[in-house]
Amino acid sequence: MKAVILAAGVGSRLGNPFPKSLSTLPSGERILGRQIRILRELGIKEIHVVVGFKKTLLMEEYPQALFRYNPIYYLTNTSKSLLTAIRDLDDDILWTNGDVVFDPEVIKHLLETEGNAVAVDKKKCGEEEVKYRTDEHGMITEISKQVSSPEGEAVGVNLVRRDSLQELVKALDACEDNDYFEKGLEMLVEKTPYRAVDISDHRCIEVDFEVDLVEARRLFADAPNRVSHLPVAKPAPEADVLEKTAG
Repeated sequence: MKAVILAAGVGSRLGNPFPKSLSTLPSGERILGRQIRILRELGIKEIHVVVGFKKTLLMEEYPQALFRYNPIYYLTNTSKSLLTAIRDLDDDILWTNGDVVFDPEVIKHLLETEGNAVAVDKKKCGEEEVKYRTDEHGMITEISKQVSSPEGEAVGVNLVRRDSLQELVKALDACEDNDYFEKGLEMLVEKTPYRAVDISDHRCIEVDFEVDLVEARRLFADAPNRVSHLPVAKPAPEADVLEKTAG
């Protein structure tokens, strides 16, 4: 199992002069640092962070991670950043948007799911959220911002198993530069099953706007340092910083 965190974007809607994954939470932890900590505590030792905008800030802050550089981050969206990270990997891959704040149980539920998985929150969605629908077996049938009568939000935390990885690579390669990675999933759902994993009982929020950051800080203020009662894996040795270019 390897993890990929997508943190290449400018995050212009939040309006900060630094990557929004470096926004701080009530514990003093940054969003990206919280993700890395949780993934490592759950036993995922190899974490690839896709960087672009002000990449040096992220690389200096988290030297224990591996880094993949998307040199055209300002022209592309998350489909191409994810492709940058996974095109030469050969393993189960758990990936997250770098601006999502979540409880550890969100990751644990995905790791416990057989097959490919998409974490979902069954709630009323706004225009900006990525929405989904499922069939009678709980498999994703639609996933995009334009889903009509959606069941809830796909929160930006996902898992692809090794035997489906190359299909995802091909789909992402076929995406337009400005597509989100969900477009790749949308191309695949008819032939490659992705299970919707309900994480509605746990805290999880994607930070796109200032109002989202305010809400994230409120949600995680009551127990900002809570990890959960999950077994804690032994810390992995620090890895060398690795920077690769797309392609």
